[in-house]
Amino acid sequence: MNPAATLVERAPADARALLELARHGARRDWTFGEVADRSARLAGALAARGIGRGDVVMTLIGNRPDWVFAMLACWRLGAVALPGNEMLRAKDLRLRLEVTRPKLVIADERNRAELAAADPVGAGADVLLVPDETLYAAPPAPAADLAPTDPAVIIFTSGTSGAPKAVVHGVRYLVGQHVQAEHWFGARTGELAWCTAASGWSKSARNVFVAPWLCGAAAVLHDDRFDPAERLEILARERVDVLCMAPTEYRVMAKRTELRPLPLRTAVAAGEALNPEVLRAWRDAVGVDVRDGYGQTETGQTTCAPAGEAPRPGSMGRPLPGVRAWVEDGELVLDPATVPTFFLGYLGEPARDLATPWHTGDRVHADDDGWLYFEGRADDVIISAGYRIGPFEVESALVSHQAVAEAAVVAAPDEERGSIVRAVVVLRDGYAPGDDLARALQDHVKHETAPYKYPRIVEFADDLPKTASGKIRRALLRGDG
Repeated sequence: MNPAATLVERAPADARALLELARHGARRDWTFGEVADRSARLAGALAARGIGRGDVVMTLIGNRPDWVFAMLACWRLGAVALPGNEMLRAKDLRLRLEVTRPKLVIADERNRAELAAADPVGAGADVLLVPDETLYAAPPAPAADLAPTDPAVIIFTSGTSGAPKAVVHGVRYLVGQHVQAEHWFGARTGELAWCTAASGWSKSARNVFVAPWLCGAAAVLHDDRFDPAERLEILARERVDVLCMAPTEYRVMAKRTELRPLPLRTAVAAGEALNPEVLRAWRDAVGVDVRDGYGQTETGQTTCAPAGEAPRPGSMGRPLPGVRAWVEDGELVLDPATVPTFFLGYLGEPARDLATPWHTGDRVHADDDGWLYFEGRADDVIISAGYRIGPFEVESALVSHQAVAEAAVVAAPDEERGSIVRAVVVLRDGYAPGDDLARALQDHVKHETAPYKYPRIVEFADDLPKTASGKIRRALLRGDG
């Protein structure tokens, strides 16, 4: 079994696989035959550089065909793909390099400077820059025969009490996507599907091209920043059938554009609950119900508002067919043996026991029909615009500033993003609070870590509330404890 070969061989060679919408307006269709050939040749080029089964290959490429080819090339060889987001800064990249020790990094030319600051060569990794047509001139590499538990993907979590963890998914993660692809994503043969998640995120690794291809659909690759008006125009112009966006994107488009009827057949969202008024706006103006779903980096998709059923406002749906889930003391718990996309384990730690229930750390409640409703995190992870942000990373960035003695980061409610990052900062002697310093701290965080993590609210305090053992009492800062 080889997931790369299977994905590109499911459809006729002359069928459209990708619609590339590049920066500056360039547009190109790619067939499954072209994707199969380029990814196999790239696999040959990687093999000639010594990449083989079990080797980690990090990618730092935007939503462009080169990223898809690189992922497929890794899986063809049995290498482990580590997709990175282009918003990551040198510190974030250095962490990933140190933890995973990739043998190779394939990066977009535009990310050369940030990657160089992370020193991949010093971490033992070679570097290839794309675009580079010579990489596609190598003889195609044969597809390795892989087992379901062979590692295939590494995706990083957002840490709460420490640095982000490296989640290792096996080949079964790719194969198991057929469940959510069929019952939630819902694309059909010959359709065009667009998952807008940036490369490097858990949702992008499974829904940008894997889920569409499992359904026989083509995938949109749009390599540019989110602009609500432009997105509306693309949806209409390209006649997109299936749309998968973060809830924040649905909210922003509902507020900042004039929604109108579109050729969309279905739309899905995941990452946080959608406001009832946003659901109504899309249903009334566009003519589609936005169906919610839920999953974690470790588990993949586990619940959904099923295709063909009217979604219930505020609900993340029911467990996917075959997935056993229940609410225990207000927390969602899963049976890993029933989750086809459950992870192998954290890198460097023992493999996960599928017989041990998985406590998600998410507080939910269920209605009489088994529909689940998200209430909040049992831990301190902040979910903002669909991004999961660990407070430890932001606090570490703040404390690295010369003016900061201590910092605590919590979520604050926000109408558009669901939540935003709020920082409470204790200053060192000799520094005074003020708007200028708050802006300087925000800019500092943007430089130290991915910009989406920066605190949109910065407050100053004389001290932070703590437990007897010295741990910060974030519940008090949030006002819920």
